[in-house]
Amino acid sequence: GYMAIAPIEVDVKTAAQMLGSSSSVQMLDVRETWERDLCQIAGSIHIPMNQVPSRTAEMDNTRPLLVICHHGGRSMSVTNWLRANGFSLATNVAGGIHEWAMEIDREMAQY
Repeated sequence: GYMAIAPIEVDVKTAAQMLGSSSSVQMLDVRETWERDLCQIAGSIHIPMNQVPSRTAEMDNTRPLLVICHHGGRSMSVTNWLRANGFSLATNVAGGIHEWAMEIDREMAQY
């Protein structure tokens, strides 16, 4: 199982392992729609960064939540905001979808 306190940040390999090992793990993609149209991780929840505060009902704060963006900057901001607002299991994915494309899914489009 998961530690009672989720790590604030994990690398893409750990994130992929988490997603693969448990159906309870959620992934939140906070990129803009045009970015997501270029590439996306199947099954991820799409809420652009500026809409997260008004759309928290779309996520489950009792389940692990991996937050991803392009390089990891926006998602870190969102992770910190989520943690301050009841999502104690929110974890940033370091390196973002760019790193994911390099390390996990080499068929994924890069931008």
